[in-house]
Order: sequence, then C-alpha cells, then structure tokens
Amino acid sequence: MGRLFRFTLAGGIGFVADAAALWLLLAATPLGALLARVLSIGFALCVTWQVNRHLTFAPSSRSVAQEGARYGGVGIATSIVNYLVYCAILFALPALPPLAALAIASIVAMTLSFLGYSRLVFDR
Repeated sequence: MGRLFRFTLAGGIGFVADAAALWLLLAATPLGALLARVLSIGFALCVTWQVNRHLTFAPSSRSVAQEGARYGGVGIATSIVNYLVYCAILFALPALPPLAALAIASIVAMTLSFLGYSRLVFDR
C-alpha cells in the first residue's frame, strides 16, 4: 500500500507540473489547448520519471538509458490515453476549462500508468 501512496504522490507532483506547464504555455504562447497539452505532457513525464525512480519504485537494475526508454514507452502509451480522454472531454464539453479536462483525463490514465511502470519498468 505504501508504494501505491507514493505513486499517487508522484502523480500529484506530475499533475502539478503538467498543469503549470499547460497554464504557462496557454498564457505565454499562441499555442492552443491541444498542442500546448502535448508539450505539457512531455514535461510531466520527465518530472514523474525522476520522482517515481527515486521515491516510488527505486531505480531498476537496468541502465538509466534502458530504464528511461521503458519509462518513456509506458509513459507515451498512457499519455496517449490521457490525451485522447482530454480531447474527447474538450470536444464534448467545449465550455469546460482545459485544466478541468486535464484533471479528469489524468485520473483515467493513472491506473494504466501504475500497472505499466510497476510491471515493465521497475520490476525486480
């Protein structure tokens, strides 16, 4: 149960990083909500890899490059789910703020992320 709590904490940190990057990109650039989200997801993946590596799971026995590639693979797969849910929500509810759509989409993708990271990246 401790690992799940730490994963949720790491996800919360990643969510804040994602939301902050999205907010900054929307406020400071001409990027729309869809393109800005692609960039914010990339930033959040980098943040959560380091938090999960050092707090949730501990470094794997693989090299940093191998671990990073596996983390990126799982992260990209779950980010696609996250992004598709985000887009679907914004298209279905155009008046909903992008940050609210981000929150809902992130919750949906969290279970997939935990299963992928615990079994494919940081397995022992």
